[in-house]
Parts: sequence; C-alpha cells; structure tokens
Amino acid sequence: MTEIRRNTSDARRADRMVQFGAWAAAMAMTGLLFHQLAPFGGVVGFLLIDWVIFLCLYGLLVSFDNDRQAVKDRLAAAVIRGIAVNAFIALIVIVGFPFVKGIGALRHVNFLTEDMAAAGPLDPLTQGGILHAVVGTLEQISIALAITVPLGLTCAVFLNETRGAFTRFVRTIVDAMTALPSIVSGLFVYAFLILLVGLEKSGLAAGCAISVMMLPIVIRAADVVIRLVPSSLREASLALGAGQLRTAWHVVLPSARSGLMTAVLLGTARGIGETSPVLITAGVTAYVNANPTTGPQISLPLATFTFVTSPEETMKARGFGSAAVLMILVLVLFLIARLAAGRPAGEQSRGRRVRAHRASMRDRERFIARIKEEEQP
Repeated sequence: MTEIRRNTSDARRADRMVQFGAWAAAMAMTGLLFHQLAPFGGVVGFLLIDWVIFLCLYGLLVSFDNDRQAVKDRLAAAVIRGIAVNAFIALIVIVGFPFVKGIGALRHVNFLTEDMAAAGPLDPLTQGGILHAVVGTLEQISIALAITVPLGLTCAVFLNETRGAFTRFVRTIVDAMTALPSIVSGLFVYAFLILLVGLEKSGLAAGCAISVMMLPIVIRAADVVIRLVPSSLREASLALGAGQLRTAWHVVLPSARSGLMTAVLLGTARGIGETSPVLITAGVTAYVNANPTTGPQISLPLATFTFVTSPEETMKARGFGSAAVLMILVLVLFLIARLAAGRPAGEQSRGRRVRAHRASMRDRERFIARIKEEEQP
C-alpha cells in the first residue's frame, strides 16, 4: 500500500496568483516611476523600489481575504523569500563576474602553464600566465596549514578539557586575535622573522603570517565543535580507565572530525585570500619560485591585485582570471577536505555496515561454538 503524505504547505493557487499579480503591478509601477515620473536610474534602485512596492501591494491584496495575523505571516514569508533570492543573485554575480571578465585569459592554456617572466603589460594573452602565483599560493597555504592545524586543534582541546585562570586568559587572547587586522600579522612576522631572526622575504615568512590570521579562526570554530561532543562519551571513556589525553585523542577528536574539518576550512578560506601579509613578507615576483625558504614569492590574491591595478586591459583580464582560478582552487580544497572528513560520527557507509554485519556474524558463530563445547560432557 502506497503511503500518502499530507501536504503541510499552506500555498494555494489563489496565493500564487496574488503574488504574480502583485509582482506584475509592482514592475509596471516601478517602470512608470523610473521612466515617466522621476529622474531615477540604475538597476539596483529599480529592483529595490520594485521589491518595496511589491510588498505593499501583496499585503494589500492578502488583506482582502485574510485577517491581520495572516497578513503579517504572508508578508514575513515574502520578505524572507525575497532576501534569500537577493542573496542568491548576489552570490551568482560575485562568483560569475570574475569568470565573465577573465574568460579572455582563461581560454588560453598558457595562462596556467606559464609565468610572467617573459611577458609584459603590452603582450597579448597568448603569452604569460599565473603559474608562479599558483605555486606560491599552494606552498604558502600548505605551510600555514602545517602550523595552524596542530596548534589550533591542540589549543581547542586544551580550552575544552581544562579549567582555570590560564584557560580563560587563552580564550580571551584568542577572541582578541579574531579581530586582528591582516596588515598587523604581516608586520609582526616581518619584524620578528625578517628583522630580528634574519630570514629573507620568502614563502615561508608569508606562510607564517597567514597562519597568524588562520589560527584564531580555527581555534574558535574547533572550540565550538568540540564543545558539542556529548559529555557522556568522555565519562564513559574515563570510566573504562582511559586517561584524559587518550580520551581526547580517541573519543573527542574522532567524534568531532567532520566539524573540525569545517573549522580548518574556515581558517583556510580566511588565509588563502590574504594579500597584505604576503606583500610585506614575500614580496612580488614574475617568475616561478618553488623554493619557499628563499627569494620572493607571489600568491594568487596578490597577483590579482597587481594585475587589476594595471591600466592595460590584458592585465585586467589576467587579474580577473587569477581571481577565478583562486575560487576554483578553494572549491577543490573544500571538496578534498569534505572527502577527508568522511561521514559524521554515528553514520556508516554501506560498505562499513556490511563489514560490521559480517564481523558480528563471525562473533555470533564463535560464541555459539564455544557454548556448544561447554555444554558437551
């Protein structure tokens, strides 16, 4: 027998017709206002006024057949849907604009396989590329992750598993570091590693500066995730004789693995787009420097800034293409991290369920055989 699900939506055909009528009337009134009555202009202003008129007309039409509470409910739903649609459109525009403006550079293979050592501002898009910036970004973010992930997760575990005045002090410092300007982190690394220690401008110094920006983000997000792990799991582990360190390593961190990977992603998204720390600590170069310990090394955000500030259209196309490649790189890193995080705690894949069932059946047969052996005289 097929299960018939009840439709809990209150949307009816008459409601859709009212919405369509209010929208059409709002478009007509806004067009009349912009082209005949007032010297208005601009797409953003047109959409904003159209949305306001739509809400007024929609509320008026709904009030003919509904009470005051229903009118408020319909208007609130319309406002929420409108905000969601506007946010989605803004996201599409933000993501699509670099691809549209940089398609001239992205269509050439040399854009990803060459650097700018032999190309200048007046050269066509068939010469030069951003290979040096891609290599720099990957190396710098790898260095930053190698520093941030162990320190951030260790600090988050420390904040959750210990209590005391020092814990509150560390939490306060972490909260303050989340508002740290990126230029300050670059100046800190420049003053400490380059001026005091004597390290030259390099990808290593840029990675350290990026890690300063990523560290508080990872700590705060991981702190919230670890705090969501049920205390009963910790109590069960401690009751079985495990120490606090073993409990944190084998119980707390695996239970929060998916959330911790999200925390690392948030920190990576913050650090991979930084420009000023890289400019101060690594400088600008037009050639590939695969050695992060010596020599200047550019990143994709810094290359984007350098290209788009040029008056030449070909350089601007390279800049927008660099921004598009950066977004693609972030998407690839996000997908890799999602796959590495696996499923949330308590959820198993089909293969793992099958293997667990087979292991349970083997244990069952072994127990039955043992019981039969004990029952025999």
